[in-house]
Amino acid sequence: MTNSHTLLNVTGLKKQFSSGRRGAPPVKAVDDVSFDIAEGATLGLVGESGCGKSTTGRSVLRLIEPTAGNINFMGQELTGLSPSALRAMRRNMQMVFQDPFASLNPRMTIGEVLEEPLIVHGLFDRATRKRKVADILDLVGLSQRYADRHPHEFSGGQRQRVGIARAIITRPKLVVADEAVSALDVSIQAQILNLLQDLQKELGLTYLFVSHDLAVIRHVSDRIGVMYLGRMVESGSCESVYNFPKHPYTQALLSAIPREHPDQVRERIVLQGSIPNPAAPPSGCHFHPRCPSCMEICKTQAPQTTALAAGEYVSCHLYR
Repeated sequence: MTNSHTLLNVTGLKKQFSSGRRGAPPVKAVDDVSFDIAEGATLGLVGESGCGKSTTGRSVLRLIEPTAGNINFMGQELTGLSPSALRAMRRNMQMVFQDPFASLNPRMTIGEVLEEPLIVHGLFDRATRKRKVADILDLVGLSQRYADRHPHEFSGGQRQRVGIARAIITRPKLVVADEAVSALDVSIQAQILNLLQDLQKELGLTYLFVSHDLAVIRHVSDRIGVMYLGRMVESGSCESVYNFPKHPYTQALLSAIPREHPDQVRERIVLQGSIPNPAAPPSGCHFHPRCPSCMEICKTQAPQTTALAAGEYVSCHLYR
């Protein structure tokens, strides 16, 4: 159950990287992206590899520094915080990484991995921290006796449960899940997704969920943002985006989802070409070289974001 209080508001977020070549323009990994997330809700960011969704998630947490834009979290502007103030704020915003093995220190026991955030933030005495570690292991479906084991002794699904436990042990308000289930078997994916939803209800968590998998995004999200080559091309409620997609790119993505029933009829939209080089994006609308509805204006002018209804937005010249 969500409420109308906005926990995170992102406006005009940009992140540019140097191309590494003298005189070459920077790569616009995130190009003027805006969204907000209500407390207790989940925003799913979806798009093809290289669209900038993971960079968006990491920029929101300032794991990488944004080039421009505003990030308002819990009523505070994150982009202006000093290193010490940002460090204190990190207790309230955590991340679950894609690779559950690479994100865990192989030399540390699981108990040490989970206790570390509490030590960093100066929370509790040693005995209380040990109890917190035992409690969080129970909460994510792992036995307390696992605390003395090392990451290599666990399966991928178990390691991701540890990664989730580490993210929530400080009781954060916001969790960014970056492709949190893409490295797992399908059967294990469902277990982890269900765990994340159970934890959201129990702890009142707010999620920014990044994934290329539309089925996963639909399962966990209240709202969905669709990204293409650094830009947000459509956003809206889960029901609206899935049942009434507006942007041609969203329509093409959804047409590729496998049918749930053999009798279900769905026309497949096959996009021509591949994603352009983000270091040299097309002029105008970045999607126009692959768009089946391309008009002349699309080739020269980037579309403005248009509000179609309450909370429904699209960036496309078809909706001027």
